[in-house]
Amino acid sequence: QVQLVESGGGLVQAGGSLRLSCAASGSIFSVNTMGWYRQAPGKQSELVADIFRNGSTNYADFVKGRFTISRENAKNMVYLQMNSLKPEHTGVFYCYSLTAASWGVPALDYWGTGTLVPVSS
Repeated sequence: QVQLVESGGGLVQAGGSLRLSCAASGSIFSVNTMGWYRQAPGKQSELVADIFRNGSTNYADFVKGRFTISRENAKNMVYLQMNSLKPEHTGVFYCYSLTAASWGVPALDYWGTGTLVPVSS
């Protein structure tokens, strides 16, 4: 079984910065794509950013230029640096990873339980 644990969320004022971290642990053969989704109040979850094992990244339009995703492959960790935060960035941020638990087993999506990031005006 693969577990993902997020950390770093919390209340932040508009214009401030926050760094989210996510650690994957458990039975892991290889971790492929890692990323972050956000669920804003009353809305569906949406992709914030993801990063492939080779470091290639993909960002949602609403975070380009403000958020930076990175990862440490040796530690199976992914980070989200969030700068110049706005109240509309508020939401629960979920970490995910596309992970193969063992050799020959198809990679599956695993999810963290989420970390709340309220941005006050």
